[in-house]
Amino acid sequence: MLIFKATNTLDGYLPPLDYTEDKAQAEVMVVGGKKIVLDEFPKLRGIFKTGVGTDNLPFAEAAERGVEIALPSEATCDVIYEETAAFTCHLILTGLYAGTGDWDRWLKVDRPQLASRRLLVVGAGRIGRRVSDKMAAFMSVDTFDTAHDAADAFEAKVRAADGVSLHVPLTDDTRELFNAERLAWLRDGAVLVNTARGPVIDEDALYAELGAGRLRAAIDVFWQEPYRGKLTELPADRFIRTPHIASTCREFVAGTARDFLAFMTTLERR
Repeated sequence: MLIFKATNTLDGYLPPLDYTEDKAQAEVMVVGGKKIVLDEFPKLRGIFKTGVGTDNLPFAEAAERGVEIALPSEATCDVIYEETAAFTCHLILTGLYAGTGDWDRWLKVDRPQLASRRLLVVGAGRIGRRVSDKMAAFMSVDTFDTAHDAADAFEAKVRAADGVSLHVPLTDDTRELFNAERLAWLRDGAVLVNTARGPVIDEDALYAELGAGRLRAAIDVFWQEPYRGKLTELPADRFIRTPHIASTCREFVAGTARDFLAFMTTLERR
């Protein structure tokens, strides 16, 4: 079967296969976070997603067309959840410790003890819960999830936090969840961490807050990827950025490659 590759995630982890750049001829698509327009793929039989986020997958339209959608196996997803949570903890700590010293001037900046600081984890799914558990070893952790908390509790929790870590899917309700008004709730010097989806933060509002020097952000997911937008103008210790790599460890990619090959075998037998 001819494969259309919309992501390079599995490069180097697959045996030689038959690829095409002609969307009209593709029978299988392997995709990351890019939007899919099924009308461009009239011969498509299957879509394989290389991650756990499903907001870009056209489930209803694919079902109508008889196109099967496959996700990584449960074992591979467990690697994704665990590694994303661990990487998020790295970003949280990096953001909280940013600006605490200056090498050139050998300057020590006054700072509070980490154990006295407060983290808010927004979204108590499989990654958010792991981030909460891991970070509780270092600092006070609070959570907010619309499934468990009253909506009017959100503002007070954000205002009380030194750091906010986002773990929500991208939906109509979460798009620009942190707009100008909610970014203003964050206390001076707070850090906002996002390893979920870029558009849950208003890009222009975040640029204004970081540019004013009031907040820091540690971001792994963006509004467009690769991201070349206005926030790259900001200092690296104010806008801490990584290229959507929170889950991308060797074990995740190898497991996803095995899952994709199994999906191909399943399609070929039908």
